[in-house]
Amino acid sequence: MALDTPGSSTTRGAALPAAKLMLLWVGLLWVLEAVDTALGHRLDTYGITPRAPGELWDVVPAAFLHVGWDHLASNTVPLLVLGFLTALAGLRKFLGVVLTITLVSGVGVWLTSPPDTVTLGASGVVFGLLGYLVVRGLVDRRPWEIVIGAVVAVFYGSLLWGVLPTDSGVSWQGHLFGLLGGVLAAFAFRRTRPAVN
Repeated sequence: MALDTPGSSTTRGAALPAAKLMLLWVGLLWVLEAVDTALGHRLDTYGITPRAPGELWDVVPAAFLHVGWDHLASNTVPLLVLGFLTALAGLRKFLGVVLTITLVSGVGVWLTSPPDTVTLGASGVVFGLLGYLVVRGLVDRRPWEIVIGAVVAVFYGSLLWGVLPTDSGVSWQGHLFGLLGGVLAAFAFRRTRPAVN
């Protein structure tokens, strides 16, 4: 499924699977937080500890875990909205985009976060989806994707302050590298144009 224009049959056909996907994903995050709480936060050990070689395996699970309910709640709505808009382009592209963001954000955190810290949460993916949606239309040169990117920038652009080291309790590294991962994904998964003879 590919995103054509708002209201087109392709977009309408993609909306329901995209909505289901995001509701399942966010539901999974809430279930994982409930399990983590019941286990006394033992799942938090799957967060990323910087520059520990064995911790590189945790860059993926860390994106599905949170430091409490408030942390998860703050990521829920932007993840639903930005994920839904991204998933309209199809499951395969969505998975590629999210995997790219998760890896770039996680490895960036692993390389640059302060020692003796543990980083987890979906905010790197949120920032990545923001970057992806804002840049995608410009890369693909599709007018409706440019409009979507502009609307996303208006509503969620204030999140970009999160890439600055202003709060010691927040992983600005995860936000920054997530954003960079989203921009990278916009280029890596850009729409192929037919060759002109």
